[in-house]
Amino acid sequence: MQTLEIDTPRWSKPLFQPSRYKGVHGGRAGGKSRLLASMLVEEHACDYNQASVCVRETQKSIDLSVKRLIEQTIEKYKVSHLFDVGRSAIKSTRGDGLIAFQGMQDHTADSIKSLEDFDRCWIEEAQSLSQRSLDLIRPTFRKDGSEIWASWNPYMETDPIDRLLRSETPPPDSIIVNTNYMDNPWITSVAKQEMEYDRDHDKDKYEHVWLGGYVRNSESRVFHNWRVEEVTPVNVPLYYGLDFGFSVDPTAFLRCWVDQDKREIYVDQEVYKVGIEIDDIPAYLDTIPGSRHYRIVADSARPDTISYLRNQGFNIVGAKKGKGSVEDGVEFLKSYTIIVHPRCKHFIDELTMYSYKVDKRTGIVMPDLEDKNNHHIDATRYALQDFVSSTTEVFIG
Repeated sequence: MQTLEIDTPRWSKPLFQPSRYKGVHGGRAGGKSRLLASMLVEEHACDYNQASVCVRETQKSIDLSVKRLIEQTIEKYKVSHLFDVGRSAIKSTRGDGLIAFQGMQDHTADSIKSLEDFDRCWIEEAQSLSQRSLDLIRPTFRKDGSEIWASWNPYMETDPIDRLLRSETPPPDSIIVNTNYMDNPWITSVAKQEMEYDRDHDKDKYEHVWLGGYVRNSESRVFHNWRVEEVTPVNVPLYYGLDFGFSVDPTAFLRCWVDQDKREIYVDQEVYKVGIEIDDIPAYLDTIPGSRHYRIVADSARPDTISYLRNQGFNIVGAKKGKGSVEDGVEFLKSYTIIVHPRCKHFIDELTMYSYKVDKRTGIVMPDLEDKNNHHIDATRYALQDFVSSTTEVFIG
């Protein structure tokens, strides 16, 4: 058996003790998944017959799992000779060890019995785990010494994983730790820049996204009509929207399409960058496939930049504006179900945080929209302005 020396930030040390439940929660860039992937590889490098499964609530593709992260960890610690990396699973080359990847939406009370002899279950994105799935997992992994790991960015205090592991009475034999970006010695410069932008511009978003706080004033949230799901456009017209950044604001660009029969809007590509120079915008737009083939609708407040991009070969026009256009556009988006690819993290953040104003004295939710957490939402309104104008007779802006 091989012994590994893995990177262990101070906050992670309690997790190396045997325990039935191990939970790691906190904000983005805290190093949660990186640490658990290292622990998992270490366990399998030291015991060639271990069996682990990494689960999430919904997994339509293996690409949505932490499989690639585990592969990178195997390469990092130079133990590739101990693992046979297949398309859907990772096996031991020297024993019966197995690391599997599954979505809980595919399991029933009968099918999950196939995991009874596994040593470990790692719940990824545990904030999205349903009560049904949690109730299936807990009694299934009952082998002596088996462990249930969970990593998550908290969303609501009432989420099943939080009620289980962060209540006043968590299960016996539980180790629960918190980590945020300031605890991560490997935080990237890009993540740090985005954190600093949110910290300086939006306290609520900063506390939720980067400090792992619960979403507050949920009744003031604008959008409840969305879900995260892997989606790919197939033979459909694509729509591109661009919201320009000003000084330190982000420039937000995305791709979407519409199924009017199902009343669904799909978003599968986004880019988001703070402080981008005008000369760098063409290469920035090129990162989303099709950006030079389809029309881009951009914020018309920047005609000089639109003209520049048109001269660079983009089919780009300014969004038409009218009285009440923002409100009409938002109401249009609310009338559809919005389905977002999991890689579009900034758009997911905005759908989570975009809110109506709240009277600070009374706590009453006002009918006015907050002008923040809306860069990608504005880009979506621009992209779909023709759909809105056909139903409201008011152009989006």
